[in-house]
Amino acid sequence: MNGKIRLSKSSIGIAEKEAVLKVLDKEFLGMGEEVQKFEEEIRNYLCTDMEVVCVNTGTSALHLSLSALDIGVGDEVLVPSLTYVASYQAISATGAKPISCEIDVKTLFLDVNDARQKITKNTKAIMPVHYASSSVGIEKVYQLAKEFNLRVIEDAAQAFGCKHDNAFVGKYGDIICFSFDGIKNITSGEGGAILSNDNTFIHRIKDARLLGVEKDTEKRYNKERSWDFDVSHQGFRYHMSNIMAAIGREQLSRIEEFRIKRQKIVQTYLKNLQSLNEVQFLDFKYEEIISHIFVIKVTDRDKLRAYLLKNDIECGVHYKPNHLLSKYKVENSFFKTEKVYEEILTLPCHVDLSREEQQKVIHVIKKFYAK
Repeated sequence: MNGKIRLSKSSIGIAEKEAVLKVLDKEFLGMGEEVQKFEEEIRNYLCTDMEVVCVNTGTSALHLSLSALDIGVGDEVLVPSLTYVASYQAISATGAKPISCEIDVKTLFLDVNDARQKITKNTKAIMPVHYASSSVGIEKVYQLAKEFNLRVIEDAAQAFGCKHDNAFVGKYGDIICFSFDGIKNITSGEGGAILSNDNTFIHRIKDARLLGVEKDTEKRYNKERSWDFDVSHQGFRYHMSNIMAAIGREQLSRIEEFRIKRQKIVQTYLKNLQSLNEVQFLDFKYEEIISHIFVIKVTDRDKLRAYLLKNDIECGVHYKPNHLLSKYKVENSFFKTEKVYEEILTLPCHVDLSREEQQKVIHVIKKFYAK
């Protein structure tokens, strides 16, 4: 075993490379039929009636969704503080204000009780985050949204291919946003997707990803482009390319292989670390999800992290709470979020992680706590 054990990585094979070459040979690299096919295949895989619209990143998916709902200056969006800054940047990019909320310490999902206390006349939406691929707690979010007539934009960046109550994430809901960046459950290099049954919203999204050019999506799918067109809403250059979609289509064909490998890795961690009093697992239904990252809560987190790094084992902290960042800093007390932040540690979890590498991770953790 040579070199560092990686925290995460893409798993790209010959099929993905050949798919890209085919697109290059066709010399139609922008948005076209590959994107259309990828959208159809996602829809079929998720067994959903929702429309699927692919974009260039998961962050774009969030930003477009907010923008298409006309959320902007003076509006507020409820969001857990413990999430990647992309969630917050997508909100603030519209001119709206992200309202930091506490998390449930067992699931690290949005604390609905705290969110309820922060609803004002300016609150327009809730953005629950599927932390570490888990959706435990999503029903309470929708109950709260219904009570206060709020839109729900699910940041499901880490949850593609995951299930909740035996249904795929993306089968039901208001607006669901996925990410297909390099280290997600499937990748298209970069990329994302927006799903919804709101037809007015979907039409806005389709136009907005192509700079607001109305009905340009249909033209692109037929290797054409619009010359005489109208624009009535703000748009962005957020469309997915055929190159990205070609990678994504091949990755989607491998997702059950990825599911088996990631779930096996998680079960090995659960089985071998459960005897340690210093390690706590999150309250997830691991059998339903494909773990994009594997997060545990530990004693002496920073010392353990340093020890793992010293032993050539990459590890992470997902994430620094956004209310501690200069741009989004607030004076409110976030006791639960800050306590969890001091405890969480992300262990290596990717489909190319070997048995030997994982056993080393487990051995080093046990050795640290045996000292």
